[in-house]
Amino acid sequence: MTLPTVDGLRFVTVGQDDELAEPLMAELAVEYSTRYGGTPATVTSWLRSFPAAQFEAPTGGMLIGLIDGTPVTGGAFCRFDEHTAELKRIWTNSGHRRRGLARVLLVQLEAAIVERGYRRVYLTTGDRQPEAEALYLAAGYTRLAEPLPADGDVYPIAFAKELQP
Repeated sequence: MTLPTVDGLRFVTVGQDDELAEPLMAELAVEYSTRYGGTPATVTSWLRSFPAAQFEAPTGGMLIGLIDGTPVTGGAFCRFDEHTAELKRIWTNSGHRRRGLARVLLVQLEAAIVERGYRRVYLTTGDRQPEAEALYLAAGYTRLAEPLPADGDVYPIAFAKELQP
């Protein structure tokens, strides 16, 4: 299999509170509040309500993709169950979208997930993120039929993918 690449893109492992993760957290807060309501401040509080330790080794991780030292993409994963990791915080800087960065990010996250011993990936995205749905389907994820509980008028959509060690 040929792995997708983007010239100049390199990945670093960071913690949720690392300064390199700040653009990810800030832009996600704006994006989620725009699509789903609330304010960036309330969304930031919600994002930070997840303990940073769950996105750290040995059961999780967070990667930030850099071009010329600038964060342009990133995401995290945490333990879902013994064999499954859950993807979280998948983000690409709005000025760098449609260049394949998110696809490369998924490949990097999946490799880190396999290194942690997981065999499966699970994720949810909101029904107001058609770009995310398209990305996951194109990357080989299967949309799950399970109905997830709505949060007000927001309907989560679940995906899963089996990984090869």
